[in-house]
Amino acid sequence: MAAPQTAKSPGDTSDQEKSGIRSPAASIAPRVFWPSAIIIVAFVLYATVFKKSAQDVISKVQTEIISGVGWYYTALVSLFVIFTLWVGIGRFGDIKLGKDNERPEFSMASWLAMLFAAGMGIGLVFWGVAEPLNHFTSPRPGVGDAVAERSEMAMVQTFLHWGIHPWAIYVVVGLAVAYAVHRKSRPISIRWALEPLFGDKIKGAWGDAIDTIAIVGTVFGVATSLGFGVLQISAGMGFQGWVDEPGTPLRVVLIVIITALATVSVVTGVGKGIKWLSNINMGLAAALMVFVLVAGPTLFILNGFVEDIGAYLQNLLALSFDTGASQGADGTAWVSGWTVFYWGWWISWAPFVGVFIARISRGRTVREFVTGVLLVPTLLTFLWFAILGGSALHRETVGEGGLVGEDGAVGTDSALFQLLDGLPGGAFVAGMTILLIVLFFVTSSDSGSYVVDVLASGGHPDPPTWSRVFWCAAEGAVAVALLIASGTGTSSLSTLQTVAIITALPFTFVMIGMCLATAKSFRREHHAYLAAQRKKQEERLIDQAVSAFEEGLENGNGTSSHGSKDSKDSVVDARTT
Repeated sequence: MAAPQTAKSPGDTSDQEKSGIRSPAASIAPRVFWPSAIIIVAFVLYATVFKKSAQDVISKVQTEIISGVGWYYTALVSLFVIFTLWVGIGRFGDIKLGKDNERPEFSMASWLAMLFAAGMGIGLVFWGVAEPLNHFTSPRPGVGDAVAERSEMAMVQTFLHWGIHPWAIYVVVGLAVAYAVHRKSRPISIRWALEPLFGDKIKGAWGDAIDTIAIVGTVFGVATSLGFGVLQISAGMGFQGWVDEPGTPLRVVLIVIITALATVSVVTGVGKGIKWLSNINMGLAAALMVFVLVAGPTLFILNGFVEDIGAYLQNLLALSFDTGASQGADGTAWVSGWTVFYWGWWISWAPFVGVFIARISRGRTVREFVTGVLLVPTLLTFLWFAILGGSALHRETVGEGGLVGEDGAVGTDSALFQLLDGLPGGAFVAGMTILLIVLFFVTSSDSGSYVVDVLASGGHPDPPTWSRVFWCAAEGAVAVALLIASGTGTSSLSTLQTVAIITALPFTFVMIGMCLATAKSFRREHHAYLAAQRKKQEERLIDQAVSAFEEGLENGNGTSSHGSKDSKDSVVDARTT
């Protein structure tokens, strides 16, 4: 069966040839594929062969660089939220992400379901219980000591990290790509989103650099998530007594096995492996939520869900710009370890998720796109945390406790399994949860590999099998390298957080360019729309004047034959003009 063709305008073929991006018949875009591959392979070799040096570099980055970019990430992500609301609510909202009369490719229900699926992943399972508990036991500096205040602010802080801010990041990338692909018929590639700024330069070295940055950032972003997943899987196996020592060797073996499963899935394609695994994932995740809601403190969860949304909205503006500066070194360190990490993590995932939501949003208006992407996944994510995190907080504040150690520490890797162990059928549910994490591991890897391969193949929607296998293996290799380079204990988590922040940094400049390019394109389109509307209105007025004059002649209301001819000629001249 012939491969599907990349969406493009008739004149784009020669442009792709001139730019060095191969046609859909070719396997890869060499000026994007090879630099990306070399950077990733070099990192893997360095982190595994020169382990001590890699650990020293990571430690230096943690102490000297991360604290210096906190203000930048905080301000930038908040500006992304403002930009997203501006384009969605303002005069550009009616612009169609497709041709003017094109209908949406997917129904509203299917589209919203896929948006939620894009936001579900290992991260939600890993942090669902652990993050609210961590914020409760070690709150952001400035939060009071009262149990009720710490409990509420724990959920508010979690909502901040998983609410409209990450989805605004995805909107910036997804909207720019969707406009380029669906409205301007460009190939599926990050570079074309910046065409309004760079013009023809985007076909050369500038475009190659942009796509390379997107690929490297995505691979490290997905690898970070895989690292979280394998930390939790190994912790769950240790908690259940399946293994005696859930250390680095076990985690490496798990990454190898699950990456092999992901490779099988990505080879079978989107329509088979990825689709079926995604459906199973959603079913298991929904079942876990319903189980904890019913078996846990149901009324407390529902009351807390409503109350926490109100507290989130009340504190949203202040927390969005909070760098921790008013609390001194402790405040900035806390923000760097949590909020700045999340902003970097989401930005590293932005090319992957952005391309996905752009792909499924053909035919939507800008207003529909922004509203759907911002609100629906955010509310469902809040429900997830209200159920899992709310159950954990209830157990710690008014229940039997046991989720926080005597020293006040939270077992971040095993917190979910500790919660499930206190519910009916906990052992069975814990086993199913490990399966859920494994499947999320697989779908994150194969979906990420597919998107990276599309970018590395010049935007072709059906990239070759061998390169899909390569990128899937590369993500697993980077995850292994990160775990090896991180040492043991809590340093594994710290390393993953550091790498997410740093690898996302170059792509922030691409995203700033996307905002400028999108604003420029939308202004141009809006002005063209207004000009067309003015022209139509002028033509309508002239037509009305001519009709009225002709009707007057027919009714005998004309002046003289000579005057009638002159008047009619003047109207015709005006119409022609």
